[in-house]
Amino acid sequence: MGTLARKLVGVDAEKLIEMLNKALADEWLAYYQYWTGAKVAAGPMRGAVTVELEEHAAEELMHAEMLVERILTLGGTPLLSPKDWFEMTNCGYETPEDPYVGVLLEQNIEGEQCAIRAYKDLMDFTEGKDAVTYELALEIMTDEIEHEEDLQALQEDMSLMKARQ
Repeated sequence: MGTLARKLVGVDAEKLIEMLNKALADEWLAYYQYWTGAKVAAGPMRGAVTVELEEHAAEELMHAEMLVERILTLGGTPLLSPKDWFEMTNCGYETPEDPYVGVLLEQNIEGEQCAIRAYKDLMDFTEGKDAVTYELALEIMTDEIEHEEDLQALQEDMSLMKARQ
């Protein structure tokens, strides 16, 4: 990181890198949860749910890439081992043991809600002190909000289908 850029980061850089690594752990686990869920999904609207889960998986992977770039720019080291994901995660991992689409949707909605809170915390930590990380967190949080809305819309569609039967 450049000298002036480092001076412009008005927060504890080590704490910030730790927060970014926690978010990175969440993104990797979310990626895998979405990807696996898309593979095992069963039940009504499976096709629509699978498409949504695959799309979200790709976006979570993109978020991981964005976080790694920021960690490196700040002079930090991104998490290097998958075992670290479970130790650092804010949001955990919900194993899709029950492949029913309603259960998968609920698990992933809870994950998105946790992610929204985690990125809000990152924004609060950097607001007015590190504009680059703040904007990164805002961009990712915006995607997470959209993911929550997408999953809840599918849940609503399933409820309407059941009510009509």
